[in-house]
Amino acid sequence: LSVFLFRPFPVSQLLSAIPSSVTRIVVLERVYKRTTKWTPLYLDVISALQEWSGDRRPEVFSATLGHVDEAEFSSELQALLSSLSSHGPSVLGKLPSTPTGAPLIPRVPRHEASYTNLLSHLFPGRLEISNSPELVSTLGDAATRPEFALGQVRAQEESGAALEQAVRDLVETPGVVDAELHALLGKWLLAKEDTIRSGPLGDEIIASLEKTAVDHPSASTILELRSHFAAPSRWIIGSDAWSYDLGASGLHHLISSSLNVNILLLDTQPYTARSATDPTKRKKDAGLYAMNYGHAYVGSIAVYSSYSQALQALIEADRFKGPSVILAYLPYESEETSALSVLKETKLAVDAGYWPLYRWDPSKDQKGDEPFALDSEAIKADLREFLDRQNHLSQLTLSTPALATELVSSLGSELKDARKKQAQAAFDALVNAMEGPPLFVLYASDGGNAEKIAKRLATRAKARGLSVRCGTLDSVPLDDIAREDREGTTFAFITSTAGQGEPPQNGRDTFKALNAAFTRSEKPFAPGAEGQAEESPVGLRYSVFGMGDSHYWPRPEDAVYYNKPGKDLDARLEQLGGERIAALGLGDDQDADGPQTGYKAWEPLLWKALGVDTVEVTEAEPEPVTNENIKIASNFLRGTIAEGLVDESTGALAPSDGQLTKFHGIYEQDDRDIRDERKAEGLEPAYAFMIRVRMPGGVCQPKQWLAMDRIADERGNGTFKLTTRQTFQFHGVIKKHLKPSIQAINRALLDTIAACGDVNRNVLVSSLPSLSHLHEQAYAFAKNISEHLLPKTTAYHEIWLDKKLVGGDAVKDYEPLYGPFYLPRKFKIAVAIPPNNDVDIFANDLGFIAITDDKNKLTGFNVTAGGGMGVTHSNKKTYPRLGDVLGFCTPEQGHLVAEKIMLTQRDNGNRADRKNARLKYTIDRMGLDKFKAEVEKRLGFALEPARPFTFDSNVDDFGWTVGHDGKHHFTMFIENGRVQDEPGKEFKTGLREIAKVHKGTFRLTANQHVILSDIDPEDVPEMKRLLAKYKLDNLSQSGLRLSSSACVAFPTCGLAMAESERYLPILIDKVEKICEENGLRNDSIVMRMTGCPNGCARPYIAEVAFVGKAPGSYLMLLGGGYHGQRLNKIYRENVTEPEILAILKPMIKRYALERHAGEHFGDFVIRAGYIAPTTEGKAWYDRMGGEGEYREATTS
Repeated sequence: LSVFLFRPFPVSQLLSAIPSSVTRIVVLERVYKRTTKWTPLYLDVISALQEWSGDRRPEVFSATLGHVDEAEFSSELQALLSSLSSHGPSVLGKLPSTPTGAPLIPRVPRHEASYTNLLSHLFPGRLEISNSPELVSTLGDAATRPEFALGQVRAQEESGAALEQAVRDLVETPGVVDAELHALLGKWLLAKEDTIRSGPLGDEIIASLEKTAVDHPSASTILELRSHFAAPSRWIIGSDAWSYDLGASGLHHLISSSLNVNILLLDTQPYTARSATDPTKRKKDAGLYAMNYGHAYVGSIAVYSSYSQALQALIEADRFKGPSVILAYLPYESEETSALSVLKETKLAVDAGYWPLYRWDPSKDQKGDEPFALDSEAIKADLREFLDRQNHLSQLTLSTPALATELVSSLGSELKDARKKQAQAAFDALVNAMEGPPLFVLYASDGGNAEKIAKRLATRAKARGLSVRCGTLDSVPLDDIAREDREGTTFAFITSTAGQGEPPQNGRDTFKALNAAFTRSEKPFAPGAEGQAEESPVGLRYSVFGMGDSHYWPRPEDAVYYNKPGKDLDARLEQLGGERIAALGLGDDQDADGPQTGYKAWEPLLWKALGVDTVEVTEAEPEPVTNENIKIASNFLRGTIAEGLVDESTGALAPSDGQLTKFHGIYEQDDRDIRDERKAEGLEPAYAFMIRVRMPGGVCQPKQWLAMDRIADERGNGTFKLTTRQTFQFHGVIKKHLKPSIQAINRALLDTIAACGDVNRNVLVSSLPSLSHLHEQAYAFAKNISEHLLPKTTAYHEIWLDKKLVGGDAVKDYEPLYGPFYLPRKFKIAVAIPPNNDVDIFANDLGFIAITDDKNKLTGFNVTAGGGMGVTHSNKKTYPRLGDVLGFCTPEQGHLVAEKIMLTQRDNGNRADRKNARLKYTIDRMGLDKFKAEVEKRLGFALEPARPFTFDSNVDDFGWTVGHDGKHHFTMFIENGRVQDEPGKEFKTGLREIAKVHKGTFRLTANQHVILSDIDPEDVPEMKRLLAKYKLDNLSQSGLRLSSSACVAFPTCGLAMAESERYLPILIDKVEKICEENGLRNDSIVMRMTGCPNGCARPYIAEVAFVGKAPGSYLMLLGGGYHGQRLNKIYRENVTEPEILAILKPMIKRYALERHAGEHFGDFVIRAGYIAPTTEGKAWYDRMGGEGEYREATTS
């Protein structure tokens, strides 16, 4: 099977397919109604031919492909070719006739009327279908699109809010209306959400206003908005198409918007035809997606299965205040499908569990009631029998997990011996499984900590003579666990905590199955339960160890989330008939030894219950494999990467190789939006890779930009990211495309080595275009440092560029600076040019601040050290830190200063704990004076005293400017650095077209934007024309949006705990309104968001920041310095969107009214008493949670 990309074209393949003798090319497209002069395919061909290398470029014509009879093909073709030179449209064949007149109103399909009629009967007189086909006659074809309807609903809600405000203004203004009208207005305000009373009260108000003139501007507003008095039942009706790309679809925006609107998604896929769909287009569980947000009503209904349940769900959705998502099953293939066929298909789907009937009402949870109601059985007996048949094979695989992985082909001669030993060990384990008391260790783990403890427990159990198996919780069906009871197996369960008290990803199916069994009042683990031998004297014998963080959710009302999966699992197993043999163990990250404190107390209880507590273990326990072990054993970053690239049995690389590829600029990721779906289908995650380019200073030639654009289209997901490290980042690159991608990057005279990993990474440089002469010197300085600190291993060239190591294994690599261990952690360098601190110099491990003389000539650099952003939630041993100024050096000394500071970190950094391995912790541990003395000792000279400097901003200066040499520069806004084409925002296409004619350079900024740089004066008009054409010159965004940035987060980042890049623009939409209401539209407030606490978007120096903790939940920080000179501080440890807006609204209003002249928001919140200033990194946690009346109450 060969797959070809239709759009955009792989340019090289298209050009190679066109013979050099061709003089004319006709692009035929079946586009009968053209909305533009040139069609997309025609423009693609034109664009591709710009790189034509022949003597004469062919002429390209656009024509329409009509209907052609085979017998008339030759004559029709000749007629087409003859007409190419004419000015009229060229057509091959005959065009179909098109009706004229008013647009046709789409007809609701016959079967779908069963749901629309149901809505009409339930909500007579107040039903509003926002994308009703009847709107086409007035609003055009777009009116039926759910996305268009969502905009309509938003506008209607805003109008309703305006009506409410107008009514309040009339009520609160004394003497304007008479007592009767005043009473009516008051009654309506109390009953505005009452579906029965709101309408009639509105009619009375309108009649009174029309009868008696009221001298108040709100009266005319009320009359204009009269249609919004009645409380409507708003519905959007869509198809299951919204389930294919949940993150980018209207469903995501609907749920995030918190609008009071209902959406009915009709799924028409017949159950018997479910396997006939395109396997590349996999639907996602829209219901689960919506439930994960926690504030949306979700229902799954099938009117042909349970009419009463469908009625109940629709009525509950209408009553729910907020977004509601109703998934409605209606299986039919055409209008001719009979109602009986629909009934049969529905029954099959519901009975088989393919379409479960359920209702999820989060408002019940607030009342203490169960929010989830399961209205149908999910699994039938025949499915249980199928799982039973698979049991024996799965048990064998689980008993010997190493043996199962060895069934893949060999990865090289050097690995054969090691793999034989692993296979032998697996066989020995299989033999040992027949002896000793059996113990099954099952774990649920997201980050790997619970998995490590589980495997360590299994190793210790083997040393005590137990027969041990170890696997993930979801790898063993519930029936198999019950069956193990008869064989006397004891179970040890280890689980961590995810999100807001949720089980980890690889344990959720088991938790669901346990809860379902409890709902059915079953006791599968009790002695003599169904499926067990009647004489079996015992049931399931188990013990649970849970891992969590008691401070992760510090509010008293959130205390229930602490170790919730472990507590729930322990209780549920007992409720289902299990026997607890050792008390529940709880590991707390806040304990002195973290979770080990609780584990050390729990493990002896387990050994005692198993009768092996007196066994003496003499064999030394193997040390865990760490990143340091992986680096030293990697043969200078080789590992088995080359062998893993050719392994077609998986889309991933070996875990150890996944650590090593970071040094090569590559991260292994997977699409987290479809993890659950793929898992349910028995597939591995949808693995893909992120590639990051090394490009010191972010300076890029136009040809390099075009190469990056093409790589994104041909090898990635069609977009690319401008990062906060001034470079390009590609996502969605599958394993077989890794090597071609990196080779293409190198052909563009760029590379990816050291873009990630425990080495010096991409060096930042201020992009300040108004000081171009300084930028030129600083850029050369940064490139010199980057090359000087580059790893010298030849592994990169061998693996990716097919270069051979001379002498084979007889010659070994040598790293003169890094050595075989490389650095303890990543190392980041930046160069700043005052007065702009756009690189956030103090957030870097090492910084160079350009110092000039009175003639604005570069004299040297102030040196800073010890900055860093990464934090671990609730772990007070970790904290952000700003760099300290050590002294001054000349430009010639700079690369040596960088080298010696890095080597001091290499030899003194904490290699035992990666969470405390950055340079910031090394300096705090050694002391700044001792650290500086060590650096100067290695240098052989002392740094000069620091020179004075001033910063006034850390955001980009947008728009046009002229440099010292007369060349022009334009800084454009690219929201969160995502270069892509969207409706109305064809930024990727626009930048590509600009790169084709641009003669200067591109500069990427550390705030994720791009500068069109070094434009000659005569080329400015053409650049302005292209910028305007593609709306890249639009700088009308608010000051808040222009000062914002976000990391990637979901769906690709494996560390993400919450949305970031996809959500920040939505949040800013809402905060912008608050700013505009208070006259602050153009005021810059630095707001940043990250999906986890690692700090890629540098959130800890923003004036306002949000750091993800769980889906929809964030840490909120305030008080950062506007020009990056001060850390912010935690203001609230858990906020959702409504809480964010409730906090910011009065705060921003007060800022607008009370700020001093020139006072920035971060300074104001400190002066106004909201938050205390952070004086140093180690004091970051001091006085967190707000000050005085604004302090948040938390648990101890």
